[in-house]
Amino acid sequence: MNIIISNSNDRPIYEQITSQIKGLIMGGQLKEGDLLPSMRTLAKELRISVITTKRAYEDLERDGFITTVVGKGSFVRETDTRLVREEKLKQIEGLLSKAISLARQSAISREEVEEIIEIIYQEE
Repeated sequence: MNIIISNSNDRPIYEQITSQIKGLIMGGQLKEGDLLPSMRTLAKELRISVITTKRAYEDLERDGFITTVVGKGSFVRETDTRLVREEKLKQIEGLLSKAISLARQSAISREEVEEIIEIIYQEE
C-alpha cells in the first residue's frame, strides 16, 4: 500500500492516512476482504507512531470502511454505496466552498458561478 505523508500538509498525519486509504477503497484499489497492514507495520513503513496509525484505523472503522478482527487484523469492509456517495458529497462540498469563496473575493456573481458549473457539467 502506497501512502504518502506530507509534513508540510496542514492536515494531521492520521487524517492523511485515513483519506488516502478511503481513496484506495473508493477507487477500487483495495477491495472487500483485503487485509490492511498491521498498525505496527504501517507505522514502521511510514516512520510514524503506532498511536497515529491506531487513530487512523479507528476512524476508518468508525466510518464503516474497515473492520478489525482481534488476532487476525484489519480488513476492507463491503462497500456501502451510500457511504461512498456521502464521502464524495463531502469532498464536492469542500471544493465548491473553496470555489465560492474565491468567486466572492473576485466579485463574481452566483449566476456566473452557476453558468460555469453548467458549462463544465455539459462538457463531460
